[in-house]
Amino acid sequence: MEGKRSVIKHLKRLLLLIGCLWSLLLCYENLRTAYASEWKQAIGAWKWAFPRDHGSHPEFRTEWWYFTGNLKDASNNRFGYQLTFFRQGVNLREKDPKYPWSIRDIYLAHFALTDVSSNQFWYAERVSREGPGLAGASQEKMNVWLLNWSATMEGNRIEGKARHQGMELSLHLIPRKPLAFHGQNGLSQKGPKEGQASYYFSYTNLATEGTMKTPLSQSTIRVKGTSWFDREFGSNQLAPDQVGWDWFSLHLSDGQELMVYFLRKKDGSIEPSSSGSLVTRSGNAIHLKQSDINLEVLDYWKSPKSGGRYPSRWRLRVASAKIELELNTLVPSQELLTEGSTGITYWEGAVAGKGVSEGRPITCEGYVELTGYAGSLGGIF
Repeated sequence: MEGKRSVIKHLKRLLLLIGCLWSLLLCYENLRTAYASEWKQAIGAWKWAFPRDHGSHPEFRTEWWYFTGNLKDASNNRFGYQLTFFRQGVNLREKDPKYPWSIRDIYLAHFALTDVSSNQFWYAERVSREGPGLAGASQEKMNVWLLNWSATMEGNRIEGKARHQGMELSLHLIPRKPLAFHGQNGLSQKGPKEGQASYYFSYTNLATEGTMKTPLSQSTIRVKGTSWFDREFGSNQLAPDQVGWDWFSLHLSDGQELMVYFLRKKDGSIEPSSSGSLVTRSGNAIHLKQSDINLEVLDYWKSPKSGGRYPSRWRLRVASAKIELELNTLVPSQELLTEGSTGITYWEGAVAGKGVSEGRPITCEGYVELTGYAGSLGGIF
């Protein structure tokens, strides 16, 4: 009998403890939600102004400057690159603005190179608080840096630079087309609720030249090619039931560019807000609804490092534009495990393909980003 009372007593204590923990979790969630709501949300029209909007938007919680490109050397050897800078807001208002080490934002960056001929892929990551000589971004124009990695823009010329343990990149990029604004004049919806969106624009066709070096190369390599620049800022983009996305940026040989993204949900369905843009030869951006786009996965690649099973070959159709493409990864292993910065494992790499556009044969090249195949992203960005 005494033992029974003891068990009941312990059960009551356990239930009381569980109740206290649950109350704390609810309080934390309420505080987190209230805090998140203080950041400016991507709602309604944005009054665009450049070069100002190439710069930082500290009133929003998250933003990034995203460069990818397909390059060739003098011998037509193929390469790919990614250079990405993220700003993640920690405190909306600095506790001590006069103190140079007061934390308001964290900067993160990813740098990757692909050598197609050698079937090799390398990447590096960095993270730093904002501070003197460490990391930062101008609010007046494109000038973002993290130590000796940087992206700057003067006039219509962009300079991208990075160097890390045998990997080097120094590129000059000049737009061949005007800015493309995605979604509704740059408001790109990512979920069903108000504010689950970002302001999103791109330079979809950047003439690119410069130098690079890989851990395998004996000397600096001169390269030329085409790059894509994505710019997004927002505060509450993904819904909790979204596990990741499949994002494509493609340069078509008929002079058009195609961007599409599919947001995947936990139940296996596609978020209805998924969409894309077709940029015409003259530079006009045509909005594509999810119903305009069909994506069929034809093959997969399984990562020996993360165990993630990623799509590796696709058939992509845009019926409204009479485009059908079959795409392949140029190197299967283009996975980034970024435990030291964003904490996300994802696949991002160079792809190429062929197909038809308005009945004419075309080829294409570009980049694909695959997230949520080795861990969920729901509610992060």
